[in-house]
Amino acid sequence: MKLKMDKALSLVAVGVISVLQGANAAPVYEIKNLDEIYSQADGAELIGTLKGTRSGYGMAVNANGEAVGLAKGKKYLSVSEDDDGVIDIEDGIAPEERIVLSINTPIKANNFTFTAEENDQASKPWLPTFDSVNGTTDPSLTDPVVPSTINSVDAYFYAINDAGVKVGAMTAPEQTAPYTGSTPDQEFWYYRDFEERGFVKNADGIETALVPPLTEYDKGDGTPAVNVGGYSVAAKVNANGLVVGFVGTELSKNAKDRINGCITGTSYPVDVCVQNLQFPYDSYDRSYINYQVRGYVWQLNAEGTAVASGTELPLGLTPSSSSTTIYTAQGFSANTQGTVVGRSHVYRKGNKDKLAYDAAYWTKNEATGDYEYNWVPMIDDRRQSIAFDINDNGILVGSYKQYLQGYERDKFFYFDTNGTGDLVTPYDFSSSTGISDLSSKPKDINNKGQVVGYIETTHDKEKPRPKAGFLFDKNTNDFRNLNQLLTCESKGFKKVDDKWVRKTVEVIDGTGKKLVYNEDLVVVEANSINEEGLIVGTVSVRKPQYKFDSKGNLVIGDNGLPVFEVNGNGDPLTSYLPRMLVLKTNGAEASDDWLKANDCTDGNEEPDDYERKGAASFAWLFALPLLWFRRRYSVK
Repeated sequence: MKLKMDKALSLVAVGVISVLQGANAAPVYEIKNLDEIYSQADGAELIGTLKGTRSGYGMAVNANGEAVGLAKGKKYLSVSEDDDGVIDIEDGIAPEERIVLSINTPIKANNFTFTAEENDQASKPWLPTFDSVNGTTDPSLTDPVVPSTINSVDAYFYAINDAGVKVGAMTAPEQTAPYTGSTPDQEFWYYRDFEERGFVKNADGIETALVPPLTEYDKGDGTPAVNVGGYSVAAKVNANGLVVGFVGTELSKNAKDRINGCITGTSYPVDVCVQNLQFPYDSYDRSYINYQVRGYVWQLNAEGTAVASGTELPLGLTPSSSSTTIYTAQGFSANTQGTVVGRSHVYRKGNKDKLAYDAAYWTKNEATGDYEYNWVPMIDDRRQSIAFDINDNGILVGSYKQYLQGYERDKFFYFDTNGTGDLVTPYDFSSSTGISDLSSKPKDINNKGQVVGYIETTHDKEKPRPKAGFLFDKNTNDFRNLNQLLTCESKGFKKVDDKWVRKTVEVIDGTGKKLVYNEDLVVVEANSINEEGLIVGTVSVRKPQYKFDSKGNLVIGDNGLPVFEVNGNGDPLTSYLPRMLVLKTNGAEASDDWLKANDCTDGNEEPDDYERKGAASFAWLFALPLLWFRRRYSVK
């Protein structure tokens, strides 16, 4: 298929990327939390996440070496540690981790927030430390038979600024109502006052909830207003305390009709009925309560303890007054000048036959104080687009969807909001013959023009494609797979008799059986980069699998250690799970000479298509552990 080359791809500098990749020397990186990741003092845990959880993700890092992250998957809630299911691309939740929420059973949360610091006071650099939000409890202290230790609040950290202000989203804690149904031995209904609400947490630990403009539904016939909780998310906070996100501004028509049914119905108390509509009804996190969603900003005070009234960002189109269609806009980031980036529904070039969900940016009119919408131009072949971040030079990064060689792919682009250039799609690992069909998404850009994100690494069109974190330098058009910039030690090798060999891990289980396997890790996603080039993201790490009983609890042996899961031949199984990653430059440059001198494989490493042995499950490597925002589908 011949790619359509419009002026957005016409820059000559982009066309010489294959030459530049050899001419420019990218920085060499070390995994700074590698020792912590492979610490298995208790025989059960790989660190890089919170103890008692299954998966860890690094989300953001500031200039002071402070990072925030997410931990997912309570051990006692997991039915299996088998990773054969591909993780959902949107929210990173594998089928094994997904908790089925119900008004008939206590609410068990599965998402926990942590911080990690380079200069940790306990002298444990980058060790994930539980950071409570809205009263959440440390997952390592959870006892399934002690209800008071079971956390019912899901919480998410998405960003941190240089003042240590953290932002994200959370749920309310569990509430109960007397049960009036017919199920024997059930005492309560279970519900929450809201399912997703943005928050700010300052460096002193003071939390501020970002209450959306709509939290109640008033039927208008004199019946009491119904609490629906509302919907808000805080995605980023800039250096000036401007918080960027999105909110629900109005319920959809079908949501109102369903809530009316709760008001007139007799099967459940109204709050319980509404909760039943809000819980996800399928594996895509779809809910029956849907909103008109708009981008939103809140201004923090100097102490980061309060916000002024939020400001709604204009939609990219003007719906008719009688329209019941759900339109959506979201804000994801803002630079120090206050330019906000995200996406919005828009009629491309004003044509109502061309409704799209496209990347956008909003600038503040200094005369009026109002935010003004700006469309990031897209050709018709690009189905939709999104802007993730913007630096202080006005360079926006995002991705668009386009059919390439017969398949829909995501492609990373950058765009100068100062109006001094066209949208640019960098060549990645391809030659100068054209844009490759490798899907890629950027997540962050610093003021030096360094961009991080993820990219597919194989061109197989019929199978899932493994992914890797990337580093792109806008100034040189140098595009690199971060795994190729790692020192040999950070790839899991050590020097023995002047030859690089893989490090081994030894683990004893509850029966006394010893498992010996090679260290094996892949940088699969880079989420944030600061001005010094410090990167946080996600690494896929090989670990043992352990047995769980029918209630989802670890099987513990007589020696107090968990018992290995084994295959039909009695051999212990290993799997690959996500862990928070911290990458720091070591001062060297990955020139051609350096790459040759640091060839860890020395000709003895497995080829790319090598099928890992040792009964290891590695389907996870083919999926992105992208943990951004839960998918919300529009239902009228």
